[in-house]
Formats: sequence, C-alpha cells, structure tokens
Amino acid sequence: MPDIRELSEILAGMTVAEDIEKLLYELLTDNERKDLILRWELMKKLYQGVPQRSIASELGISLCKITRGSKILKSSDSVTGRLLESMPEMGENKFK
Repeated sequence: MPDIRELSEILAGMTVAEDIEKLLYELLTDNERKDLILRWELMKKLYQGVPQRSIASELGISLCKITRGSKILKSSDSVTGRLLESMPEMGENKFK
C-alpha cells in the first residue's frame, strides 16, 4: 500500500491556497470532496461546543462519525484541535 508521506510532504510545501484547492479537485472525486468538507464542518461544530445530536441532525451524519471526531479533539496531540485553535473566527474552544 502506498504511503501518505509523499503527498503530505507535497502539501506541506505548497503555499498558494488556490493551488492546493486545484490539487484537491484533481485528486478527489466530488463525493470524496464532499466527505472531506463534511468532516471538517463536523470538527468545527464539535470545537464550538455544538451538541452531538444537533450536529447529527444538521449535517445528516451518524453519531459514530461524531464520536470519532470527538475522540480526535480530546487527544492532547490533535493536529485538528491545534488548527481550529489557530483560527480566530473559531473563538474559544467550547468542546473541552
């Protein structure tokens, strides 16, 4: 199975958001992009303290996916948590 490291290094070296967006459009199908965007929305809502059942209803996803996201944000070494923390528009972490 191919390693994700090479793609990670390529993305880490990219500095133009439009180029990253174009790459994602080129590599991912419509459904894969929708899933990725939905996962990101889920993580933002959890971080903002939105109740899990509300998220499930609003986004139309299972509580299992939401629980997975919750576990990720609870992890002390969560990159997603650090990214959300660095976004001024997200405000204070209401998840923890």
